[in-house]
Amino acid sequence: MIGRQITVRGRVQGVGFRPFVWRLARDAGLRGHILNDGAGVTIAAWGSQAALDKFLHNMTESPPPLAAIEAVTTKRLSAVAPSGRFRIAQSDSGEISTEITPDAAICSDCLTEIHDPNDRRYRYPFTNCTHCGPRLSIVKRIPYDRAQTSMRDFEMCDDCQREYDDPSDRRFHAQPNACPICGPKVWLENEEGPIDCTDPLTETAQQLMQGQIIAIKGVGGFHLACDATDAKLVQKLRERKHRKAKPFAIMAKDVDQIRVYCHLSDAEANLLATPASPIVLLKMRQDAPLSSIAPGLDRIGVMLPHAPLHHLLMARVDGPLVMTSGNRSHTPQVTNNDQARSTLADIADAWLMHDRDIVNRLDDSLMRLDHDGPSVLRRGRGLAPAPIHLREGFAGVAQTLAMGAELKSTFCLLKNGQAIPSQHIGDLTTAEIYADFRAKIALFRKLYGMKPEVIAVDMHPDYLSSRWGRHLAEDIGARIVRVQHHHAHMVSCLAEHQINPDDALTVGLVLDGTGLGSDGTIWGGEILQGDYRGFERKAHFAPVALPGGEQAVREPWRNLVAHLIAAFGDDWQQQITGTPISQMLARKPTALISQMIAQRLNAPLASSAGRLFDAVAAALGVAFDQQHYEGQAAMELEAMIGYRAISGGYSAAVSDQGIISWQPLWSDLITDLQAGVEPAMIAARFHIGLAEVLADTVTRVASEAHTNRIVLSGGVMQNRFLHRHLAEKLRARDLTVLRHANLPANDGGISLGQACIAALRD
Repeated sequence: MIGRQITVRGRVQGVGFRPFVWRLARDAGLRGHILNDGAGVTIAAWGSQAALDKFLHNMTESPPPLAAIEAVTTKRLSAVAPSGRFRIAQSDSGEISTEITPDAAICSDCLTEIHDPNDRRYRYPFTNCTHCGPRLSIVKRIPYDRAQTSMRDFEMCDDCQREYDDPSDRRFHAQPNACPICGPKVWLENEEGPIDCTDPLTETAQQLMQGQIIAIKGVGGFHLACDATDAKLVQKLRERKHRKAKPFAIMAKDVDQIRVYCHLSDAEANLLATPASPIVLLKMRQDAPLSSIAPGLDRIGVMLPHAPLHHLLMARVDGPLVMTSGNRSHTPQVTNNDQARSTLADIADAWLMHDRDIVNRLDDSLMRLDHDGPSVLRRGRGLAPAPIHLREGFAGVAQTLAMGAELKSTFCLLKNGQAIPSQHIGDLTTAEIYADFRAKIALFRKLYGMKPEVIAVDMHPDYLSSRWGRHLAEDIGARIVRVQHHHAHMVSCLAEHQINPDDALTVGLVLDGTGLGSDGTIWGGEILQGDYRGFERKAHFAPVALPGGEQAVREPWRNLVAHLIAAFGDDWQQQITGTPISQMLARKPTALISQMIAQRLNAPLASSAGRLFDAVAAALGVAFDQQHYEGQAAMELEAMIGYRAISGGYSAAVSDQGIISWQPLWSDLITDLQAGVEPAMIAARFHIGLAEVLADTVTRVASEAHTNRIVLSGGVMQNRFLHRHLAEKLRARDLTVLRHANLPANDGGISLGQACIAALRD
């Protein structure tokens, strides 16, 4: 009999891995034990060589559904085999390098139990097992044991304890294990206090169907819910929440109900039903009574019930519900009961509460199925904090903390050759979200035993993320590294695709709103050539003024005037004669804008792709006066296109220095407006022309660089129509196109790139 010590790293805690190994070891006749520790799990096993080999093969080839094995190492044990059968030992501590498992939607076994009148968990809204349930949302530290979670306050009854202690039970060491006798409780209350009712979920459903707005405490925070088919009620929610136009998400009972309102492919249905259970953007049916859910758009975010509470609630209502974040605009999603009572008092009519604390706020993940696979648009519940495993070039680099950007904020830890991007936090534009950002960094550092030696920040000195990074670096003695915004976008995609740092020469097409360039000007439409360690700016959009700075981001008509001046000079007003633009701009202070641009008075130049989209949208009357949320103009512009057959797009001029001028585009667009071409056709020609010009320029740069690897990144790359046509044109020229799939292409994915760049910088 020989002995082996086996260390397994990866997502192996809180996923039923120990009982799985216990059963395999006993079936193989092995002696020894398994335990959780800071690095994952450690196994000491004795048996014949053949039995050990078979055991290792079965363990790595068919792990539990939520497990993810990153690495397995073995070494010989000289100790004598212990007596007795294989057992599960007490958890150990040590340096923390294991993964924390994302929260997982209810599994089929638990779902069966909550609908079975003969089961002791019938209609229990906190049913879970090792294959499903809360994880990151309740964990305070690791190793992941019940005492380290918000379930420590609920002492298990005898029946739950027996399940928890039995390695043959699927609830063995399921840390959130509970039942109606011993677990969390749910209740409904209004401003007068708890509502006396025998079944709070049934009462909640009745109030929802009677036109009430209910705040519902979920897995990662509160949602605000109401009947999604009642346009007046949805408008009331918008008014109360001060959310004039930004889309709401909805929750449907099942895929059959979704198909009543949306087009749904089998692949999209499968994406909805994954353990992550994300919101998925789906094409609305034209006759669906949901126009108030996403004004001006043709897609809406839809999710299925993911927690048992949601399944039980949706079984009691007649149709889909709005299920949007429970917060005021520009503040974090509410997570605790007292805060919900005060913050949502003038929004919700009642509150469906429970007494299990949410340790870590998690917004719902948002995904979309594109032509070349799923894309993550927001990474939250169900996806975070799954790590990004990096190539061997990152082994042994300094522990690094990357602070992300200002909008769509995330941060990223890099340690032991893997990167751990945080969940979506939000825009660092309010004190509440900034405080939440700092608190989450502190929590993750504790969870992962992180002692950063390097802190990466965006080059923009005034980003709050950069300020906090500098403060933290000074406080703990870490080295600060400033990373250019668009370089970080490009590298985040390289890292996501596990490109080796020593073989990473790439052309990156990065299109976004604004980011500080390495020359001190504002960038946003960039073609870069480089790798993890550096880059060159090979081509870019011609800079155009931003009259009013940030005000130009909010008011697209300002960008329209700036682009017309850039294209036609002082003659711009004569050029637009006979177009709707002339009439729309007649009521705006265009003389003042012209003066600001001419005198460079609060009108910085920017090569921004996002602002080009805003200008074209405004020319077609889309979000002309104001954008009520980031990207509104561009999203509505894309939605106008529909499914039209387009023969060609507008052109551009590219100088020998790689500066892309849009003057020809504006000439063609104005001509079409004067000829009465429908706006949808103009929108399509704009997208197609943009794709053609960019594909041609990227191809030239790649040829000169002798590389065929192309990265598509930046928030504008979340434009489905543009991305598809760009990728098709580039692949037709035998270029390899890398796109974001597991992280957002927008600033939500930038912290990964920052971390990788900083970790490799001397």
